[in-house]
Amino acid sequence: MFGGLTGLKDNSGTDWGERMLNTVASKTIRHLFTQSESVEVAVRCYPSSKLLQGSIDSFKMSGRGLVIRQEFRTEEMSFETDAVSIDFGSLLKGQLSLKQPTQAVAQVMLSEADLNQSFKAELVTKRLQNISTPALSEISGGEAVSFTDVQVELLSNNQLRVFATAELPNHGDVPVVMTATLGVERRRRVSFKNPQFEADTVPESLRDISQQLASALAEILDNMVDLDRFDLDGVLMRINRLETQGKMLIFSGYAQIERVPGNG
Repeated sequence: MFGGLTGLKDNSGTDWGERMLNTVASKTIRHLFTQSESVEVAVRCYPSSKLLQGSIDSFKMSGRGLVIRQEFRTEEMSFETDAVSIDFGSLLKGQLSLKQPTQAVAQVMLSEADLNQSFKAELVTKRLQNISTPALSEISGGEAVSFTDVQVELLSNNQLRVFATAELPNHGDVPVVMTATLGVERRRRVSFKNPQFEADTVPESLRDISQQLASALAEILDNMVDLDRFDLDGVLMRINRLETQGKMLIFSGYAQIERVPGNG
């Protein structure tokens, strides 16, 4: 039935089976994201007849302007797998299913604007509102505290500056400004280390309480970004390193793909 399938070529010499796989994979990947400006897929399979057995040498994806869960935008995202074993029958049905798990080297780039937009996402704001940690309760007299208007500024050497407003009962709004160093713990959590309060940016009458609030906010942020909360179904993501480059934050790591999300 499929005897001549991988022998069909277009005028540019592209193998028909690979083109079909590119089309299905691009469609599948686009559906993982709420929005996407561009998604490009490249499949390497030599000889092309291996595709009939579902064997692929490598699989590359690169995308721009990818939005995850409606609120988290990435400037760029790319990954490249090792050899992949897929179900060729599912491919003919317009689906992409793996016969066995595979690993991919991944890179994600977030712009400063993307980061600031993420602090407006419901998943993030709800973790910054009505907080009653022991440290904050001591400052507020037992009342819950909320942090709003969070903005970040990317700096060199993996640092960032954080601006926020603390809604503190009996004190009104208190500005909070600090710097911190970004790091990675256990390959899955982004840490906010060595927080430094910036006193000069806060009115003198509020500096003492603002410094205490900055310390509490740093602790909250240090426990907030855990990849296990953002994993796509069937995909385990891990970070090997991160770095700031100008107004970009770049994550490098890998993904263990058990199955393609949405394809069983």
